[in-house]
Amino acid sequence: MATILVIEDEKSIARALVDNLEFEGYETLSAYEGVAGLELALSNQADLILLDLMLPGMNGYDLCRKLREAGHKTPVIMLTAKGEEIDKVLGLELGADDYVTKPVGIRELLARIKAVLRRAEPTEPNPLAGPLILGTATIDFARFQATVSDKPVHLSPKAFGILDLLHQSAGRAVSRDEILEKVWGYDTYPTTRTVDNHIAELRAAIEPDAGNPRYILTVHGVGYRLSVESV
Repeated sequence: MATILVIEDEKSIARALVDNLEFEGYETLSAYEGVAGLELALSNQADLILLDLMLPGMNGYDLCRKLREAGHKTPVIMLTAKGEEIDKVLGLELGADDYVTKPVGIRELLARIKAVLRRAEPTEPNPLAGPLILGTATIDFARFQATVSDKPVHLSPKAFGILDLLHQSAGRAVSRDEILEKVWGYDTYPTTRTVDNHIAELRAAIEPDAGNPRYILTVHGVGYRLSVESV
């Protein structure tokens, strides 16, 4: 069974979460403030992190950002009393996999945990599919590695997911809503701005001229498509 790291400063809430998770058969780890939570998150002991945003020492946004900047892909579900759309967007743009507004029923939270863990399960790479080559950029989806002119470049997990989806779509225009559904795993989503931000990340990393993209093209009124014709 998966191990879940609970980072929550209100000990009564943390204890209730741990008790329910352990009743369901999960292993648990706990931290009550941000710095200790980050240290545990970086230790690679957890399969999923339940992360409160209002933490002493380091807030949940900064913790998630530092975790992703360090290259860690552990799924994160943010827990917060904030329900504003901008808060949700910020959390997801920083690399969270889901966002739950408190109070939340334990059955709903368990269902979300199972869904995120399911999406995080590794898929078998296609042995016939080699890396994607875009000019001087090489993207190896199986290893989550990217290089430009043989030098490593950083791409976030969601950026890899978007590029993989565009690649699998074989030149077809893919809408922002489809990207959100298939990469983030949501049927509905408050805004598509986060897709555009990740597209900008991809272009800055692998396009020769991010302002005049050759490979990751905008299809106005629809979304994006991948062009390999100019490789």
